[in-house]
Amino acid sequence: MSDTAEQDARDARLDERAADDEQATDGDQVPEGERLKQLRKRRVAACRSAERALGRPAHLGTLRERLALLDGVREVYDLDEASDMYGNGVVEALEEKVAGLLGKEAAAFFPTGTMAQQVALRCWAGRTGDPAVALHAMAHPEVHERHAFSQVAGLRPVRVTSEPRQPTAEEVRDLDEPFGTLMLELPLRDAGFLLPTWEELLELVDAARARDAVVHFDGARLWETTVHFGRPLEEIADLADSVYVSFYKSLAGYGGAALAGPKELVEEAKTWRHRYGGNVFQQFPTALSALAGLERELPRLPEYVRHARVVAAALREGFAAAGLPWSRVHPAEPHTHEFQVWLPYDAETVAEAAIRTAEETGTMLFTGGWDAPVPRLARTEVSVRAEGLTWTADDVRAAVADFAARLPKETDG
Repeated sequence: MSDTAEQDARDARLDERAADDEQATDGDQVPEGERLKQLRKRRVAACRSAERALGRPAHLGTLRERLALLDGVREVYDLDEASDMYGNGVVEALEEKVAGLLGKEAAAFFPTGTMAQQVALRCWAGRTGDPAVALHAMAHPEVHERHAFSQVAGLRPVRVTSEPRQPTAEEVRDLDEPFGTLMLELPLRDAGFLLPTWEELLELVDAARARDAVVHFDGARLWETTVHFGRPLEEIADLADSVYVSFYKSLAGYGGAALAGPKELVEEAKTWRHRYGGNVFQQFPTALSALAGLERELPRLPEYVRHARVVAAALREGFAAAGLPWSRVHPAEPHTHEFQVWLPYDAETVAEAAIRTAEETGTMLFTGGWDAPVPRLARTEVSVRAEGLTWTADDVRAAVADFAARLPKETDG
């Protein structure tokens, strides 16, 4: 799961629009930004109070609920050990566990994934002598990090493709300029949490090696890829020279990330972590929540992925029965436990219907925000987690019917 800036980036964009729209409008019309802000408040309230949901973002919980994550944490770490200071103690224990899970020599804890990846890639740039990083145009650093690669780390992004799919080995081989590192986001979140096939991934890695480049995985959600690839986590991570993973996107932790790879690289990364201000005095709440997530959520992710496929199929059936032929579940069979839903309405209309359904029935089918990548076509993300495992296909279809009944009869499409 994620904090607002990461897991629900669309909410952040809506809030920015609200802040930019403070001027009055004609008559008594409510400014668009204020409408969107109020809509988000209603959605968060509905998400918290709904009796049923497919998966509620952990960061929307109250402080009491978030603190409860540490209940029973003594089962994963000895609480009578001394607390951490500047990355020792429980933080070191977390680093060792992650390195073992990913089959890497070492790992370093970072307060944010943005910092972890910048550090990793600037370290590789120093080793390869090339600051160019080949990556997808929809990759997280290109879309969500305000050009941090170039502005802060002195790296030069080279876009392999802008198509809403994973890049191909041919595109990597034929890239018309040199690069020192190929960064692959697995899964590619903004394209629908998409993954390549295992064979395609092998070809991508081979293509990078043929260009004398190293391979780095943006594996914020790598934890949830094992079902799609049909391989254990260690075998997947072994393809890359370095891997970044998140502790809150899939594991419900308070935050934080880890960079795993060769010991020499990780030691240098820790030096840069200090320079970036990431060597925080004490991190034990975040580290403990990460250990709890690895113990409790990680083993359940394959079950979430498999059930997401049941949910996705039922959504398609429900939309068809409701007479929404232009609806789309993407990908049709989810690669992870998260996927996209597209509907032929403007974003506010669909968001209002989703919120009203939750307010009036106690069942919240869509907990995420809606945006409109193109006019009159709304998109949201669906995440199936522990709570969603209780939903049958019939439950999903019934929830779709309730939701569709609150949509306008004629779409804007």
